[in-house]
Amino acid sequence: MKTGINRQFRLANRPVGDIKESDFEYREEPIPNLAEGEVLIRTIYLSLDPTNRLWMSDIPQYMPPVEIGQIMRGIVIGVVEESKNSNFQPGDLVSGGLGWQDYTIVKENNTLSLTRLPNPLPYPLTAFAGPLGMTGFTAYFGLLDIGQPKAGETVVISAASGAVGSVAGQIAKIKGCRVVGITGSDEKCRWLTEELGFDAAINYKTADLESALAESCPNGIDVYFDNVGGSILDAVLMKVNLNARIPLCGLISAYNATEPVPGPYNYSQILMKRVRVQGFLILDYFPRLSEAITDIGQWINQGQIKYAVEIVEGLENAPLALLKLFDGNKKGKLLVKVSEEPT
Repeated sequence: MKTGINRQFRLANRPVGDIKESDFEYREEPIPNLAEGEVLIRTIYLSLDPTNRLWMSDIPQYMPPVEIGQIMRGIVIGVVEESKNSNFQPGDLVSGGLGWQDYTIVKENNTLSLTRLPNPLPYPLTAFAGPLGMTGFTAYFGLLDIGQPKAGETVVISAASGAVGSVAGQIAKIKGCRVVGITGSDEKCRWLTEELGFDAAINYKTADLESALAESCPNGIDVYFDNVGGSILDAVLMKVNLNARIPLCGLISAYNATEPVPGPYNYSQILMKRVRVQGFLILDYFPRLSEAITDIGQWINQGQIKYAVEIVEGLENAPLALLKLFDGNKKGKLLVKVSEEPT
């Protein structure tokens, strides 16, 4: 029986505007005992994602929001410490939607939500939170199933230096497209073009976006992978080609808004150019994850997909680290390292 303290963060308040550290409550509780059929998982890495902000809000969304007083929800990579379930053995590495805490007990009827990672690991463990995790799968299906890029087309990616956008852009390059990334600093622009192979990158904070898009996309825009919405979407709509496709992955520009957010001012271009805009969630593609795992794994092996991981040490720093998603102060996948990887 595992004994000790289980540190955890619970939702204290529904954020108004930007997330604050005071929106979380820190607690320490004993590690609970296992019942028959249950599994005890020690958190190794906690994934921080824009969807955390949605889960904190009591608004219509794709799954129930976290309730006040509940442990904050998060995607976790962990290791089975104890098991009273014949399907899991101590030492198994798993991932799943668990929580902001050191240890999680998964009840027997919820173990199907856990994904067992390969043993031995063919890639660093952090890859299974990035390109071989939910963000990589989101990029894969959003771009290929909804964007349907064709060789020679122009693909524009917003939040291009993030965990989803950076992989989506590289997949578009693999498919033979011209790829333009939109991001928030000159350093990130250089990373996209010099290391990830994007054809061009735009710093939306310093550039005139419409002029920069016209220069970087001389043949117009065929696919726009939208992670942000807002003014960037408006600028892109003025450059889209006939029958363009827009996979709508996220709207991070509006997640902290305290007033109603206006719709796209250039909405009429969706009609004029017969644009297909489709929102999607990775949940829609769970039955097909093996397709993404096979292709992305092959592309990593071939050096066609590279990725960055930013790791913040310590569960106690999770609330402050979450702000990095909204201030642009990170690139690639953002993780909190809660405990050491098994040797």
